[in-house]
Amino acid sequence: MIVTATAKNVRLSPEKARLVVAQIKKMKPSYAIAILDHVHKSSSPILKKVIKSAIANAKNNFNLDEKTLTFKEILVGKGPVFKRYRAVARGRAHSILKRTSNIKVVLEGEKTKEVSKVSQVPEVSQDKSNIRERIFDKSKSKDQKSK
Repeated sequence: MIVTATAKNVRLSPEKARLVVAQIKKMKPSYAIAILDHVHKSSSPILKKVIKSAIANAKNNFNLDEKTLTFKEILVGKGPVFKRYRAVARGRAHSILKRTSNIKVVLEGEKTKEVSKVSQVPEVSQDKSNIRERIFDKSKSKDQKSK
């Protein structure tokens, strides 16, 4: 089963995100999250959030086991570019490109085996008159003991 999670228009250069993706794409997703805690790059918390979202989608929406999940692909594409200008000498301007990226994580995994739940609780009788008799018998026996 294939599960996806995406983060769109993230204010992060795709080139910087791909550096971290190259380190984690061969790992298991749960192990990759642990590694991303120790990677000191600006893209690591964003990637961690998307991977956690994909794992949560797999667990909650598709009942997949976290241990069987693997990365099928991690795509980091270009998003819209914000264009800004910086003043330089002689009244000129240099352009500044603030790049964004779209991150897509695709996981693959197997469904958990459904275990049938057998109830071990004994059946309780629905006869209310029987319950009333038991209550009154106990109260009578207590009254007789106190006399």
